[in-house]
Amino acid sequence: MSDTKKDNNKIIPPKPPKGNYQLWVILVTVAVIMGVMYFGNSSGLPEVNRSEFESMIKSRDLKRVVLIKNMDVLEITLTASALQNAKYKERLENSSRFGVNPNGPHFKMKVGTIESFIAEYKDLNKDIPRAEQVDLQFEERSDYFSVLMQWGFLFLLLFGFWMLMRRMTGGAGPGGQIFNIGKSKAALFDAENKVKITFEDVAGLDEAKEEIQEIVEFLKNPSKFTKLGGKIPKGALLVGPPGTGKTLLAKAVAGEAAVPFFSLSGSDFVEMFVGVGAARVRDLFKQAKEKAPCIVFIDEIDAIGRSRGRGQMPGANDERENTLNSLLVEMDGFATDSGVIILAATNRPDVLDSALLRPGRFDRQISIDKPDIVGREAIFKVHLKPIKLDPNVDIKKLSAQTPGFAGAEIANVCNEAALIAARRDKKAVDMQDFQDAIDRVIGGLEKKTKIISPEEKKIVAYHEAGHAVAGWFLEHADPLVKVSIVPRGVAALGYAQYLPKEQFLYQTEQLLDEMCMAFGGRAAEDLVFGKISTGALSDLERITKMAYSMVTVYGMNKEIGNISFYDSKANDYTFQKPYSESTAEKIDKEVKRIVDECYERTKGLLSKHRQHLEVIANELLQKEILFQSDLERLIGKRPFDKPTTYQQFTNGKPEQVTTETNGTPTVTEAPAVEESKASPQ
Repeated sequence: MSDTKKDNNKIIPPKPPKGNYQLWVILVTVAVIMGVMYFGNSSGLPEVNRSEFESMIKSRDLKRVVLIKNMDVLEITLTASALQNAKYKERLENSSRFGVNPNGPHFKMKVGTIESFIAEYKDLNKDIPRAEQVDLQFEERSDYFSVLMQWGFLFLLLFGFWMLMRRMTGGAGPGGQIFNIGKSKAALFDAENKVKITFEDVAGLDEAKEEIQEIVEFLKNPSKFTKLGGKIPKGALLVGPPGTGKTLLAKAVAGEAAVPFFSLSGSDFVEMFVGVGAARVRDLFKQAKEKAPCIVFIDEIDAIGRSRGRGQMPGANDERENTLNSLLVEMDGFATDSGVIILAATNRPDVLDSALLRPGRFDRQISIDKPDIVGREAIFKVHLKPIKLDPNVDIKKLSAQTPGFAGAEIANVCNEAALIAARRDKKAVDMQDFQDAIDRVIGGLEKKTKIISPEEKKIVAYHEAGHAVAGWFLEHADPLVKVSIVPRGVAALGYAQYLPKEQFLYQTEQLLDEMCMAFGGRAAEDLVFGKISTGALSDLERITKMAYSMVTVYGMNKEIGNISFYDSKANDYTFQKPYSESTAEKIDKEVKRIVDECYERTKGLLSKHRQHLEVIANELLQKEILFQSDLERLIGKRPFDKPTTYQQFTNGKPEQVTTETNGTPTVTEAPAVEESKASPQ
């Protein structure tokens, strides 16, 4: 079937593809330069001296001799038989870049004054019969090669600059692309090129989908809302961490909306030329008003929407600010027309200008957080549709084992599981493949060929066993899921995976228990070997941050009091501390006291359960990987009856599961850098 379109019962043939004429221009220019060098240029000919020229005359090897008067150069062409002579042939082949031209010239010779050379040439031919003499010819010649090289280089330079301008401004256009530099780069999706993603492909974002669906419904059926006096919203800002589905939700809007949809990135407005960003904003809204009602989606709007005046040099012209000013005027100015809705996405709402966030420009700010345990189950169901699953795969268990995972990370887990199963030549993806995929995403690639000495392996085993025992007998610590001494990641020699409770608020006792659990590895090394290693680097970093947060951010210290020195609006370049030197000294003392108390508490706990520590460490040295069921078999169940989120959800009681979303997978590694759980903010 031919790719044609019908317009008013007329068949319009498809446009032929454009030829790559730029390449042809370059090839022709290079060919001309090479042709001149090959046929008409004497600058590249080998040079002979007077004695060699005299020998050529006596040997009757000359076919043609041309004296170029204005260059004082003699061009020498040899006969066909002379070209076969070894003394000429080898020299010509070594000096020629494009092969020997049989028609010459073959050599050149510099002459002094023309009169003296003419007399000298006659004197050299006096002993040769007149019939065998080669007459001296005269020419005046322009240096075409030098001229062509100069002008050709200039032509190629201008042509390259023109091509650079075309690439910077995005393609060809009538009148030359330099005149289209202010045109918008927005991609238009309408009835002809509709996006196939719909709201069914978006899971775990029920509240955000409801807000967005209302905007789409407003455009499809505005009378439903306007008859009650409502007005169409000007815009909606999608805010959330990376990977939570902001751009995917916008794609679903493009697939669902029955109106034109313009999509572009905030960086598309940025250009090296002054005034281009503002011009593109005006052109974008001009096109949108012509297509109204329509939706304009700006991804990563923080590229142009940063707060004005921050970090600007006095007297400098900020192109980004000019672009933002133009965007503000177009979104809610005197000449604003209705029917154009702005959707924008960012993961950095704190840096956006306050004028951009006010109602009238973005009437709604839709928060898209990391999904809770129910949302993760829905996201798993979406990404598992194209995967051939084994019947033993439990989606509820997968969603419970991935707390803090965003939608992009869940998609990565599903893809990794499919790749692992294919690598193992399986006919379906089973639960073990998903477990390995989760380990791969959390802990990194398993290093099967890494050579570890027995001493280091023993240190790693006791380090990880210390984490496991400390967490097992601390009431508020996260329950252990898996502990391993198999090397993973860049430099990790072992890791332990915990299952944090999904919650928003942390109490003082919970934070102290978390710090004690993080001290488990260092305390175990000190207790068993009487020495410490570098394996607790990330543990100590995490503990120090948590201790300082307790004292300076959350007001959890009696000496400092209910004071928080945290400023959510402060930028990254604040060099002045919001407290005095005496307060800073008091803070350091309190942090050290908290850390020391947690360490001594952990060391005492491990001393009390030294037998359990030895059992788990020896089992790790034998099996290398232990699960929660193995710990229950070795040292008994946890002495706390409170069921965890993991146990509640996997036992088929989703109605009892909390839906807070502040937990993230905890990984501790030894004796290298560890991926730790972030302290609650």
